[in-house]
Amino acid sequence: MVVFRRGADVESEGIVPGGAPNRRFPGFDVLAEVDTWDPVTAGVVLARLGPPPPIRFFTPAEQAVGAALFDQLLDQRGEPRVPVLQLVDARLAEAITDGWRYADMPEDGDAFRQSFAALDADATERAGAPFHEVDWDAQAALVQRIQDLETAGAQWHGLPAKHVWSLWTRYASAAFYSHPWAWNEIGFGGPAYPRGYLRTGIGQSEPWEGDEARHDDPGAEFPDGPA
Repeated sequence: MVVFRRGADVESEGIVPGGAPNRRFPGFDVLAEVDTWDPVTAGVVLARLGPPPPIRFFTPAEQAVGAALFDQLLDQRGEPRVPVLQLVDARLAEAITDGWRYADMPEDGDAFRQSFAALDADATERAGAPFHEVDWDAQAALVQRIQDLETAGAQWHGLPAKHVWSLWTRYASAAFYSHPWAWNEIGFGGPAYPRGYLRTGIGQSEPWEGDEARHDDPGAEFPDGPA
């Protein structure tokens, strides 16, 4: 069991989503920097490692669709998972949006409800079951179809596919990369307050950030998307 404590004796394992070895930043653990953060910042970050917040916005049916969809978008196939659905739900429950929306889209909360219902309808029509019940490859095909429509600038269930895609990926990415496990995966050293930054040039990294062991394109091993 990993125990996190404020102070020099913070214990961690450099966990990354999915629990696989961190091949790009081996041995890196952002929580080794916890002593450099002020107490409020440390409390905010460490709280993200606790139990995820309860679902308050999505219905049970929407929760099932959203959990499976976000796993697809972020290729989260195994534990530990960043609780993306719960983090998105918390934002919507508190009406914490990006402060803007496309004129041809509903408010973000309504847009999520409509698009989740549409994705479930597509799954039932094309795969014979709700989205969360079909297998991984069938889910991937359904999601890929929407991305293809997004590329073509087409409509999807009365909504512009490119703006649905933007909504899903913006919220999913913001939630995922707010979490220390995702920071470990990309070698991010965490908040720089109150320490500040030393190296601001292009291509430079801070001495407390991860030492990158691989410099290849991380997408090159999946030329047609994640396997």
